[in-house]
Amino acid sequence: MRTSGLSQQTRREFCTKVAGGVAALGIPGRFTFVQPSEKKLRVAIVGGNFGSTFHFHEHPNCIVEAVSDLRPERRGHLMETYQCAKSYDSLEKLVLDPKIEAVFIATPGPDHLRHVMLAMKAGKHVMCAVPAVWGSLEECEKLLRVVKSTGLVYMMAETSYYHQAMISVRRFYKEGKFGNIFYTEAEYHHDGLEELFFEDGQRTWRHGMAPMHYPTHCTSMLIGLTGERLKEVTCIGWGDDDPILKDNAYNNPFWNETALFKTDRGNALRVAIFWKGAHKVTERAQWYGDKMSFFEPHPHGPGHIIIRRERQTEVDEKGKVRYLPQFEKYEQPQYWETDMLPPLMRHYSYHDGSHTFLTHEFVEAVLNNRRPTIDVYEAIAYTAPGIVAHESALKGGLQMKIPQFD
Repeated sequence: MRTSGLSQQTRREFCTKVAGGVAALGIPGRFTFVQPSEKKLRVAIVGGNFGSTFHFHEHPNCIVEAVSDLRPERRGHLMETYQCAKSYDSLEKLVLDPKIEAVFIATPGPDHLRHVMLAMKAGKHVMCAVPAVWGSLEECEKLLRVVKSTGLVYMMAETSYYHQAMISVRRFYKEGKFGNIFYTEAEYHHDGLEELFFEDGQRTWRHGMAPMHYPTHCTSMLIGLTGERLKEVTCIGWGDDDPILKDNAYNNPFWNETALFKTDRGNALRVAIFWKGAHKVTERAQWYGDKMSFFEPHPHGPGHIIIRRERQTEVDEKGKVRYLPQFEKYEQPQYWETDMLPPLMRHYSYHDGSHTFLTHEFVEAVLNNRRPTIDVYEAIAYTAPGIVAHESALKGGLQMKIPQFD
């Protein structure tokens, strides 16, 4: 099965369909899994660590044709996971295989653009781990150019997009329950990440990486909901005297970065990405609307919470009357248990159940010759603001414009 290019459809037209529930996986509703045909997409998996946590072998329209990793032990792990007998010791060799139609690239972040370009120029559809590119707006331009020139499907595997709460939040937004979302907070806290900075005494690609160069778990929480674009940013970084911050490949002096973004609708998004400090690991967001707000679980607090702005009132300690908000505990559905997914994929997967959804969406997009929910425009919209935010932090919090690639 080979497609000649994506159906003629603008990004805005596609986003409108998604917001309306036509591109079904993003929004629960009447959608149920329907096997599109008997076609089989032949996929290769590259990267034996993160790449081994997806579920292509469980999709009824997918065959894992080959796997690859530079390390023999990781190649073996991929072969075992995906029940695949064919392996290559490099991506360069793998893309020459004419049976392979699509590649999932789960390699280190700094290699993403080079590997995507290699695969797409060889005629392969691509799903790639985050971020889309590594620290350069010029790389964003290169990525967009190769996707447009090949006409092939590109999707970024942003896990936050398919958090179970995000699926609910998209439903609430579609139904107008939030009213206007005027402010969003998103957090990615990962204390102890420096343990991944070394392996066998050697520096890894993560050593000293800037927090805002890994922004997509947070930026997707708003952009992947409303379609807004981030236009301006001011960012503050924090570091200490740790030797890692004095000597790393990225010349990055910060452990933690906090950014305030302004959207093209005049709304605010606060993003806090922390690698170090007294905090628990979390990926979460909270959305403030003028009718309703929604909070994902906080690692130090309650579970999913809805706050509604009701017309009831109360009297404060000074005797003044004010509106009394209503708090409601939300029982989060587990959408991976439902018929949104093929039968064999209706189980929990990593990152709050997102991996099965990402797998399914990519296979469906290729088979149906359409743009995936997290296409190249979305991928860059999630990634580029972090690149500019880090530049702002390096300049002491200078407010900076964010270029648009739509």
